[in-house]
Amino acid sequence: MKLFAIFGDPVSHSRSPLMHNSVFKNLNYKACYTRVHLRDGSKLKETFFALGLSGANVTVPHKEAAYTACDEVRGFAKKVGVVNTLINENGRLIGYNTDADGFMFAIKEFGDIKNILVLGAGGTAKALSAKFIDSGIKVTVLNRSEDKLTYFKELGCECFGWEDFLLKKYDLVVNTTSAGLKDEELPAPLALIEAILENTSFVADAIYGKVTPFLKMAKEKNITCKDGADMLLGQGVLANELFVNYELKTSDIKLQMSKSFEI
Repeated sequence: MKLFAIFGDPVSHSRSPLMHNSVFKNLNYKACYTRVHLRDGSKLKETFFALGLSGANVTVPHKEAAYTACDEVRGFAKKVGVVNTLINENGRLIGYNTDADGFMFAIKEFGDIKNILVLGAGGTAKALSAKFIDSGIKVTVLNRSEDKLTYFKELGCECFGWEDFLLKKYDLVVNTTSAGLKDEELPAPLALIEAILENTSFVADAIYGKVTPFLKMAKEKNITCKDGADMLLGQGVLANELFVNYELKTSDIKLQMSKSFEI
């Protein structure tokens, strides 16, 4: 029996155990998936091996710490320095990033997106911004302070702090911050959010399972919007493929994970 987990702070809200256990149970794969509340990201590696895990997912705020913890990083994660999926490969910790592809899956229904405003500058923002740029999308990043924007400037994003933000029109605005996850905060001051929402066609929030104040405002303005559930599903399917070493069909994994959202 293999054991998998999700590390985060907070982590009690995570649907990942439901999703992955649905796959394992219904496709008769001998594995179990649980949650680990980890406050100190520097303890990630030792905790992973102490628990005897075969693999794990990593959520806020530990995705950059997960990158540091790895013995080897592969694929897109190597480019962005952000890891959300870990695999125990013969006692070595291997890191991947499935967030970005999961998000691209989630925003397909919005059609041809050419211009995105990203709110926040953490691990999720890094992964998504790099993927957007790779996909030929123009990216603007807005963060409270400018000291975390160096990565994004080097990537080719237009970058602003709250104080010097120059408003433009956007096809899509994405909240990657944790604002609204366990509080009623907005990802930026009210006046800024009001102005931004008046100038976008679509809105997405990486947070799922609740209507954040940011999404609530978007809905009140009749903007087409979505939470992070589809992103969660997309990245979850890709992570599960890594967990089972591609022994299960992608279509079967996706079907069982989708069913878990109906529970």
